[in-house]
Amino acid sequence: MYQRVGKMAYKANLDNTILLDNYLENPHQSFQSIHVAGTNGKGSTCHMIASVLQEAGYKVGLYTSPHLKDFRERVRINGEMVSQQFIVDFIKNHKSFFELHQLSFFEMTVGMAFQYFKSEDVDVAIIETGLGGRLDSTNIITPLVSVITSIDKDHVSILGNTLLKIAFEKAGIIKKNVPVVVGERRSSLRNSFREKAILKTANYHQVNHRLKALPSDLRGSYQQDNIRTACTVLKVLKANKCFNFSQQQLETGLLNVVNNTGLRGRYEQLQVNPRVVAETAHNPSGIKTLIKQLEKENFKQLHFVLGMVTDKDVNEVLNLLPVNAFYHISKPDVPRGMKTEVLSSFFDKKKLNYKKYSSISIALDRAKKLAHKDDLIVVTGSIFVVAEVI
Repeated sequence: MYQRVGKMAYKANLDNTILLDNYLENPHQSFQSIHVAGTNGKGSTCHMIASVLQEAGYKVGLYTSPHLKDFRERVRINGEMVSQQFIVDFIKNHKSFFELHQLSFFEMTVGMAFQYFKSEDVDVAIIETGLGGRLDSTNIITPLVSVITSIDKDHVSILGNTLLKIAFEKAGIIKKNVPVVVGERRSSLRNSFREKAILKTANYHQVNHRLKALPSDLRGSYQQDNIRTACTVLKVLKANKCFNFSQQQLETGLLNVVNNTGLRGRYEQLQVNPRVVAETAHNPSGIKTLIKQLEKENFKQLHFVLGMVTDKDVNEVLNLLPVNAFYHISKPDVPRGMKTEVLSSFFDKKKLNYKKYSSISIALDRAKKLAHKDDLIVVTGSIFVVAEVI
C-alpha cells in the first residue's frame, strides 16, 4: 500500500475504482458529498467542515488519509471510527472480487468507505483525495462542492515536478456545474483553477485571505488559511441551500474540531515542561509554515525529533530548518523510512548539530531528558514520525 511502500503502489487510472463501484452497485450515488484536494491543509479543512456540520445536527461521514495509529481513522461518522467488524465483513464478502481484479489498497478502502456511508445513511460525506485528484480513487463522486486548498511540490515523481503540473492534477476534481472553492494564494495557480472552472461551467469561489479567521482549537497560525477555506465552503453550501447552520454552530464547530472528529498531529501539544509539539509537516511547504509558527514561540532551546521517508527532498527541507537547533534523528518505522545513516549524511553536509538513534521513540525520550523545562521539542518530518509518538 502507498502509505508503506510509496510510488509502486500507485495506480494512475480509475478503471478498477469504477469496476468496484459498479460491482458494489454505486454506493457513492446514495449520499451527498464534498470533495477536497490540495497539497497541504486538506485534512484539517475536511475535519473543520465536518465538525461544523456535526454541530448543526447532521450525520457526517469523513474519509481521510493516511491514518496515524489505526486504519479505521480513515473512515468515520460523527467522529466515530468504522467498526472492525464492518471492515472484516466487507473484505470477507468481496475478497474473491478483490483478488480477481488485483485491486489496490486505496481502491478497496475507497469502496469500503463509500459502502459504509451508504449503509449508515449519512447526510453528507466529506471526501479527501489520497494523492493528486484527477486520477485519485475518490474522483468518481459528483460532490455538492469541490475544494482545493494550497498547492506545493510533493509526490513530484507521480504528480509532476512543477507547480502548474501539480495544480493540473488537483484541478481534476473540478466537475461540470459543481461550484469550486480555491484556497491557494498565488495568482498564477488561481488562474489555472479559474480557467478549468470556466471550462466546466463551475462557479468559482476564491477564498479571501484578507478576512480575519475565526478561532479554532487547532493550534498554529497556519490553520488560519484552512479556517478561511472551510468557512468559504460552508458559506457556499448554505447559500446553495444544501445545509443550514447558525453562526453559533459555525463558531462552536471550529472550536471543537479535535473532540468532534478525532483529528490529531496538527501542531498538537503532547506535554509541557519541556513542551513537546507534534506536527505532521512532511514537505518543504509544510516545514516552511512550521518554521513561521516557531518564530512566534518563546523557548530557551529548540530541539527537533525528526525522520523522513525516502521520496522527500531532504536538502530542500534542511535548508529551511534553523541552524541553531539541536536534532534527534532516526528512521520512521515503515519500509519507506529513510535510513538513519542516509539522513545523517545530509546533516553532516549542512553541519547541523544532531544525534542519531535506533528509533523515533528513543530519540524523543532522549530529547526530553536533555531538554531544559523552558525548551521546545518539535516532532516532525513525516506523518509516520508523529504516529510513533502519540
